[in-house]
Amino acid sequence: MRFLHTADWQLGMTRHFLNGEAQPRYSASRREAVAALGAVAAASGAEFVVVSGDVFEHNQLAPREVSLSLEAMRAIGVPVYLLPGNHDPLDAASVYTSALFTAECPDNVVVLDRAGVYEVRPGLQIVAAPWRSKAPTSDLIGDVLAELPADGTTRVVVGHGGVDILDPDKDKPSLIRLAVVEDALARGAVHYVALGDKHSRTEVGSTGRVWYSGSPEVTNYDDIESDPGHVLLVEIDETDPHRAVRVDSERVGRWRFVTLRREVDTDRDIADLDLNLDLLADKERTVVRLALTGSLTVTDKAALDACLDKYARLFAALTQWERHTEIAVLPADGEFDDLGIGGFAAAAVDELVATARTEGAGADDARAALGLLLRLVDRGSAA
Repeated sequence: MRFLHTADWQLGMTRHFLNGEAQPRYSASRREAVAALGAVAAASGAEFVVVSGDVFEHNQLAPREVSLSLEAMRAIGVPVYLLPGNHDPLDAASVYTSALFTAECPDNVVVLDRAGVYEVRPGLQIVAAPWRSKAPTSDLIGDVLAELPADGTTRVVVGHGGVDILDPDKDKPSLIRLAVVEDALARGAVHYVALGDKHSRTEVGSTGRVWYSGSPEVTNYDDIESDPGHVLLVEIDETDPHRAVRVDSERVGRWRFVTLRREVDTDRDIADLDLNLDLLADKERTVVRLALTGSLTVTDKAALDACLDKYARLFAALTQWERHTEIAVLPADGEFDDLGIGGFAAAAVDELVATARTEGAGADDARAALGLLLRLVDRGSAA
């Protein structure tokens, strides 16, 4: 028996740093990653799909987003089981109980809206642990595992949240207790645990039966999400009394959120950065965050600014990571001697250079003014 394990679709997600039309493209790509599960299911012979929480970014979605999301789920073609998570819990404002969702929900979509067992077919069950609020007061998976018998039924647990061995907040009441999960696996009451909440593909423990699938499309930078963009293909051997499990993955995501750390001290360093940015493929689906450190002349800083301006127009977003970016800008000796100006203008430039070399008030403005002057002079020469 095969099925697909996915989670954290967070349909309707926005990212404030995306450029202009990049946000609609990103939203569309998240839905396309969902619809793409249909091809994966068909190629692998998967019977169904489980979505382990956070199907939607939140419960207050625009009607168009709900309708388009449901159409993407319809395109999957096999049964799709949706688990409410912390982003879209089954509270009073739940999207799952809205008139629009209930009216347009495709026949192949089932909301796991109660804790407990769901019959997929004879001999195969899903054990669900949905969120009913953003702050559960107990281990929801532990609650549903407590009295499950080891009776020969194949069971897949679908849950959401942090696991105690991975979460630094050990006192959080909603943490999933891995020991409880592994006890249920060891006694044969359940055979695979499909988790959501962690956006990177992650195996939990050493049984090979407890996994986070990660989000099918990236949601954060690579220092936070090391391995997003996958769906897991899970195979359980129902002829084996121990229900042997095999887990493979398929990449469905197309976006990348990349962090680049570079030292920039010379014009050569800027040229290398330019080359690295140029070599990044699929720029319309790539977000770049730069952490730049170094010391530059005003001329080189102007060249760096021109480089970043160019690529900001090409990438879905190009930003500087302020906490990890520190570039000192100091005018070099003779840097402004050949501008071809004299009189009052030359005196003004000398004054700006002197101010830029200080650490006092106005130094940053003076450096910015000198950089703008160099860029204007370059444009005039080009004309």
